Amino acid sequence: METERVLRPRAEVLVNDFVRSVYNWMCLGLALTGLVALYASNSETITRLIFGNSFIFFGLILAELALVFSISGLVNRMSAGTATALFVLYSGLNGLTLSFIFLVYARASIVSTFFICAGTFLACSIYGWTTKRDLTSLGGFLMMGLIGIIIASLVNFFIRSSAVSMMVSYIGVLVFVGLTAYDTQKLKNMALTQPADLDGAVIRKGAILGALSLYLDFINLFLLLLRIFGQSRE
Repeated sequence: METERVLRPRAEVLVNDFVRSVYNWMCLGLALTGLVALYASNSETITRLIFGNSFIFFGLILAELALVFSISGLVNRMSAGTATALFVLYSGLNGLTLSFIFLVYARASIVSTFFICAGTFLACSIYGWTTKRDLTSLGGFLMMGLIGIIIASLVNFFIRSSAVSMMVSYIGVLVFVGLTAYDTQKLKNMALTQPADLDGAVIRKGAILGALSLYLDFINLFLLLLRIFGQSRE
């Protein structure tokens, strides 16, 4: 009994440390993305280089996709330092491609939408962490919805329908609200089931992987909300 009392607080400390690490890395990634996007949008040279040359723009998009797939699929084969560096690199590159929002939308609109997104994300995270309901089955349904959104967005890229764009935005918000709760619960289960003697490097890689998932949920939710509530620059 005495041993159990000692182990339980220790396990709680490990869980709290892991979750804190995940959210710290996620916030660091978001902060880096925002700062790079703001800096790039204020540089005429950078904006002309990225958005004036489709080869560079789509090259950055492909590089970002490669980084996401590398971290998600190969994290167990790389060192903790490499995983961290790739996540930071991805956050910076994403800031370059997302700098367009400062060129398209009014800054007051961006700020207000960010706080709406942050509040929504927080509420979904709290629900995912505290709910007794198993959201595993919901994950497959949400992934199907995500694939549908991607296909619809690609089709709308050619037909350019504002009605389709708005419909995709509203459905996308619902999908990423659900994914935020789902990924948070998955993160909780990961934290609760990790062995107490797990290597620190392995824990760091798990934290980076969790941070990437939540980072992607936040960014996509923000962009979809911005399409709904954002006001264009005058």
